[in-house]
Amino acid sequence: MAGRVLVAAADGTGPQVGARVVGHPPQAGWAEQVAVKTSALATLPDNVSAAQAATLGVAGLTALRLLRAAPDVTSQRVLITGASGGVGHFFVELAALRGARVAAVARTPGRGEGLLSRGAEAVASSVEAAEGPFAVIVESVSGASLVAAAERSAPGGTVFWIGRSSGEPAVLDFIALATKAIFMKIIPWSYWQTGADDAEDLATLVRLVAADHLHPAIGTLADWSETDGVLAALRARGVIGSAVLTLT
Repeated sequence: MAGRVLVAAADGTGPQVGARVVGHPPQAGWAEQVAVKTSALATLPDNVSAAQAATLGVAGLTALRLLRAAPDVTSQRVLITGASGGVGHFFVELAALRGARVAAVARTPGRGEGLLSRGAEAVASSVEAAEGPFAVIVESVSGASLVAAAERSAPGGTVFWIGRSSGEPAVLDFIALATKAIFMKIIPWSYWQTGADDAEDLATLVRLVAADHLHPAIGTLADWSETDGVLAALRARGVIGSAVLTLT
């Protein structure tokens, strides 16, 4: 969530009343007013809008911490599935900033638009169409997508399994992979299990946006009264990038 502080922390710490902030509440930011610990807040400069900042919570933190958890991606080939989502847009841009050669997978040309301008070296409509091998793979679709991604791992590569947007389980034949001399680490991964400091990481993301190095992809910007329709569009995977709700 992002907005202005209405009530400052009782102990006198953190931003004061009226300060513009971005925050990452422990449960959710889906409310008109939200209580957030000062340890999960970062202040916003004038050139970062509340709408931009609101995308930095789950999506931005996930992408930043994935890159931190991965081996050095400089000059390495990196694959990300579900690249047209909020996490995908951020990860493509952050990895490219680190010098990675990123292959992004998006289901349709429309969903892949903009990823090349964010630093992707190539955009493919499926994992099968992406030319491996890849030193680092970020997989969020599961099912056949995870299987195909694992088959494209470089020897000793790392596969981060971060979601199951397809709703399908994945069945990996490790014997078949070993027969092809494909050996990799597959890591089930969640951004909130890293122990990283929310305030510090949000501040890092804010600095990158303010410096024009990171560009939040807002696919839907709607009034709070349209919440039901926005949620339906998200469930139907009809939003490219992030969805942001505003209060008038």
